[in-house]
Amino acid sequence: MLLLSLVWGYNWVFMKIGSSDAAPLTFAGLRTLLGASCLFVLLFLRHRPIFSGRYWELALLGFFNTAIAIGCSHWALVGDAANRTSILVFTMPFWTLLLAWPVLDERLDKLQWWAIGAAGVGLISILKPWELSHQIIYNAVAICGSLSWAIGAIIIKLLLKRRPMDLLALTAWQMIFGSLILLGAAYAIQEPATLWTSNFITALVVTGVMSTAIGWFLWTHILDKLSAGVASMTTLLVPVVAITSTSWHLNEPLLTGDIVGICCVLFGLAVLVFCAPDREKVAGN
Repeated sequence: MLLLSLVWGYNWVFMKIGSSDAAPLTFAGLRTLLGASCLFVLLFLRHRPIFSGRYWELALLGFFNTAIAIGCSHWALVGDAANRTSILVFTMPFWTLLLAWPVLDERLDKLQWWAIGAAGVGLISILKPWELSHQIIYNAVAICGSLSWAIGAIIIKLLLKRRPMDLLALTAWQMIFGSLILLGAAYAIQEPATLWTSNFITALVVTGVMSTAIGWFLWTHILDKLSAGVASMTTLLVPVVAITSTSWHLNEPLLTGDIVGICCVLFGLAVLVFCAPDREKVAGN
């Protein structure tokens, strides 16, 4: 989990660097296309099943888990700092628990509700809805990406409950569908042409290979060892790395309200992890 946190956390630095030379949907589409290609090569080399007859389900998953989630993450970076965007996107476990209650009948105890309340206060502190500026739009976009990622997590649970499937193949197929949606949307709205500078190529390779391909491979391995709910909640380590790395490399200052909000969100998510019903599995692994 520490390795995944480092990979996904530093990913935000390269996402911000690459966003200066490519439009958000184009960058997201190229990144996920490269990542999906690497995963298919990995499937072939590991002699694991590649083809699946569940393409409609995987396309739906790719829409939420890749197209909307990653697309919104890149879009939010256009007008906001990477550190704030990362903490908002990685509130995914917060939304997953709320959605899992009515959909999967996963109940929350009183302490978990208090934790969700603390995270909600943190979100308000970061969003600053009382400041009527352009940033509130990009913050809302980041939260939409987080919510879509949570919906994707719920879909994965339902999909695997209906019929088990190789997780690496599942990730590759949903990612290729999501990348095609992103590139199609970029073409439809006529995003500006990409500047293929050395900085952008470096950012594309790092985000596509390291974060998307290797990162999702590590995520698949973690899902093999832990339950999906607990695994998703442990991603709270990622924004800690992202905030530190972006503040250091990109010189993005943190305001007092941001720090208070980040602490509230991390505290709330940490309590949710501690109160997870199968935390004994985490200790065992």
